[in-house]
Amino acid sequence: MRHLRLFLIFFLLYGGLSAQSTISINARLLDSLRSLEVSQDITFVNTENRPLETLYFNDWNNAFSTKTSALARRFAEDYKRRFHFARDEERGHTAIHEIKNLHGDTLKWDRPGNVPDLLRVNLKQPLAPGDSIKLHFDYTLFFPLNKFTRYGVDEEGNYKLRYWYLVPAPLQNGWKLYSHQDLGLEFVQPYDINIELNIPTQFYAVSGLNLTRTITRKGFKTIKFEGDDRMDSKLYITKSFIFESISAGNNNFITNIEDEGIEFNTKKSILRRELNFLEQRLGEYPHQNLFITQEDYLNNPIYGLVQLPAFIRPFPDGFQYDLKVFKTLVYYYLQNSLLLNPRTEKWVIDAIAISLIMDYVDEYYPNMKLLGNLSKVIGIRWFHAADLEFNDQYPFLYMNMARLNLDQPLSTSQDSLVKFNKNIANAYKAGVGMKYLEDFLDDEVVKKSISEFYSKYKLKPVSDEDFERILRKNADKDISWFFNDYVETNKKIDFKITHVKKMEDSLLVTVKNLSNNHMPISLYGLNKDSIVFKTWIKDVTHSKEVMIPSDNIQRLALNYEQKIPEYNQRNNYKAVTSLLDKPLQIRLLQDVEDPRYHQVFMMPEFEYNLYDGIAIGPKLYNKTILSKTFNFMIAPKYGFNSNTVVGSAAFVNTNQFKNKNLYAITYGISGNRFSYGYGLFYKRYSPFLKFNFRTSYLRSNERQQLLIRNVNVQRDQNPDAPLQQPDYNVFNVNYRYSNPNFIKYFTTSLDYQLSDKFSKMSFTAEYRNLFKNNRQLNIRFFTGAFLFNDAKANDYFSFALDRPTDYLFDYNYYGRSQGSGLFSQQIIMAEGGFKSKLQPKYANEWMMSLNANTNLWKWIFIYGDVGIVKNTGFNGELMYDSGVRISLVQDYFEFFFPVYSNLGWEIADPNYDQKIRFIVSLDLNTLIRLFTRRWY
Repeated sequence: MRHLRLFLIFFLLYGGLSAQSTISINARLLDSLRSLEVSQDITFVNTENRPLETLYFNDWNNAFSTKTSALARRFAEDYKRRFHFARDEERGHTAIHEIKNLHGDTLKWDRPGNVPDLLRVNLKQPLAPGDSIKLHFDYTLFFPLNKFTRYGVDEEGNYKLRYWYLVPAPLQNGWKLYSHQDLGLEFVQPYDINIELNIPTQFYAVSGLNLTRTITRKGFKTIKFEGDDRMDSKLYITKSFIFESISAGNNNFITNIEDEGIEFNTKKSILRRELNFLEQRLGEYPHQNLFITQEDYLNNPIYGLVQLPAFIRPFPDGFQYDLKVFKTLVYYYLQNSLLLNPRTEKWVIDAIAISLIMDYVDEYYPNMKLLGNLSKVIGIRWFHAADLEFNDQYPFLYMNMARLNLDQPLSTSQDSLVKFNKNIANAYKAGVGMKYLEDFLDDEVVKKSISEFYSKYKLKPVSDEDFERILRKNADKDISWFFNDYVETNKKIDFKITHVKKMEDSLLVTVKNLSNNHMPISLYGLNKDSIVFKTWIKDVTHSKEVMIPSDNIQRLALNYEQKIPEYNQRNNYKAVTSLLDKPLQIRLLQDVEDPRYHQVFMMPEFEYNLYDGIAIGPKLYNKTILSKTFNFMIAPKYGFNSNTVVGSAAFVNTNQFKNKNLYAITYGISGNRFSYGYGLFYKRYSPFLKFNFRTSYLRSNERQQLLIRNVNVQRDQNPDAPLQQPDYNVFNVNYRYSNPNFIKYFTTSLDYQLSDKFSKMSFTAEYRNLFKNNRQLNIRFFTGAFLFNDAKANDYFSFALDRPTDYLFDYNYYGRSQGSGLFSQQIIMAEGGFKSKLQPKYANEWMMSLNANTNLWKWIFIYGDVGIVKNTGFNGELMYDSGVRISLVQDYFEFFFPVYSNLGWEIADPNYDQKIRFIVSLDLNTLIRLFTRRWY
């Protein structure tokens, strides 16, 4: 009996795992309702060693049914507005009619925890280990528009479906329950499926399944598909046949990827070459059809210049098509063969896929530059960017996030990744890691291991631990560092040569590890630009000395061939026979960092204000495309109205802290000189220290900042109206909390200022909420009070009701001293935040205000402001105004039309055009943040 029990346990754990679900679907398209009526049978096998009382099924089509689903929250986090503002009928949903068992008994079901895309079915009797149960489902699918995820119903009425039918949730030592979040892949275990699809005769149906039969009757046709060991659910029902079927050996490509007018035979040759490459490197694909679509590619594209329009694309004919198809094919090949968890183990797929793409380019396009043919154009070819190979983009784009201190471990779950990491950086880091490992092992171990992994675990239960086990088995060196440090952490790779001592015929080199990891580094000996020596240095926990031969070595370099994604390569060089470690290089315009040189850049820059007019001049700086910890900028300009030199300068350094709430400390000094009136100039310089805080969950926008600075200002005296405070300095401490999101936006700040003439404190809070009915409510509160004020003779330091004097010169006023005219109508939402020009407009004791607005229709709002202004010797005065706000781009391009205030009906004023206020931002960096907030 004991042996029998052991046999049953063994059977359930191993033999039972091979048992899989079967799905049978009979569906009818109702085009007028944009829906599909489905009758579905699912035979489910219990592969656990425990009985099951409930079963779980993915109903990902229903993720579109509500604005509170995980999918909707994901869209909001990424500032994708269209889903929230879509009509209910545009979003789609699933209507479950009935669920029965084999005996015809109706089963109870629900959506646990109000999760809309998860279905829980309660069984009449527990399902014993190893047993199976057949369930019958009747439901109707109402499909969303394709503008949300590229899948759904498009403008031509074509149905591009993915994750459309019910599938059992994975059962692996418990249920693996994941909601639809538009992350690219559903986690399912392989199942056998057959589909009988009834559609009107004017439609075509295409799938990656095997087409077994087509029957045409009057008004409609029945199409049957079937397949074994499947995980892909894509089905296209289109009004015209938009796909090409291209045979390649034993396989058949079904694709509609845009081909740029390439001839059919050329495409066929490319596809055969790609498939042969993958078969040689991985093994044969387990199914006959390879169904790769334009939507698949657009959701995971080749980023960069290959996305430019055809008429300016700098790449040879066929290159973009080849790369587009190959990247889509590689991911399709792997994701439909390897049963890895796509949420937590996708790094394995990325590592294999990106390394294969890099190898494919090296083999078939060995001389391809990142800029393509542009690298040969006079002017462009002088940039270091023109020297970069096409495959250099992968470490470069990963390093973008590492330099911003936003990189995340490869093992991070996909739903916790910052968008740039999820779409680009983590996949590229994984692929570059494979090349790093290849270079370290110095043989074909990695390629052999990938092939072995694919062949052994194709369509079988597998985990990333199996991949690690095969790599370790085949490696002849210790590669624990790759998994413990490179995969599991976001530790930086950063080494430095600290000392070189010349011996008789050798060099004693001291290498320091600037990061806390156990990763190896390559050391090179150089003669001019030629490599005369290379070795690997391992286990550099802090610093390590190595002895190398000195023959013909002029310079030493770490990671000279840049095969390691190192955080800072500028400190990798050490001179042996020359004075300088590396020469100085001055470049026109910003460029990609070249670690072989000390780089300084120069570019023209312009600014505008009413008094200087257009100010143009050179900007001298060291900032490359990738961010640095130390940056300087010197930017003198000539003002064509003021006919003099103006400009600014700054020296800033940032200390970053990995995986800490205090993630950065920035300090430095900045200064500028511009006109503040006609023929009047100000000089301002400010040393500062800034502490930046964030939560450990990087997708959160929650931030805190503490700024400590001293602002010193010197202003020219105006002969017609002498200044009482021409020169002054203000010590300022500002704390700011912000959590700006698409649905809910909240910021608050506490500000303290101290000068020899005054001391004041203020508090600001701003809240926005976008409701489910698309009504938006914006509320802003401000209060400020003087602790003491010895400058009451004028209102230069007073709180302002509608237009701050900006004595700290923080705001971008285009005509800061204007009391009338167009430039006086510019508004900065600070202090009182009023839009009407009321009296008294300043407060030298305290002020309190509340600003609110809500939308009437899309970008048209009504606003209202109310506040109290208190001046010495006067009672507090109640102030109010109201009007219409036109918000074309919120906070960046807006107009305010006053209607009624303390002045009465302002709209009836004959000079009403002078009462209109506006917000216009011409700051390029500010506008760029509108787009980058979706990615970082």
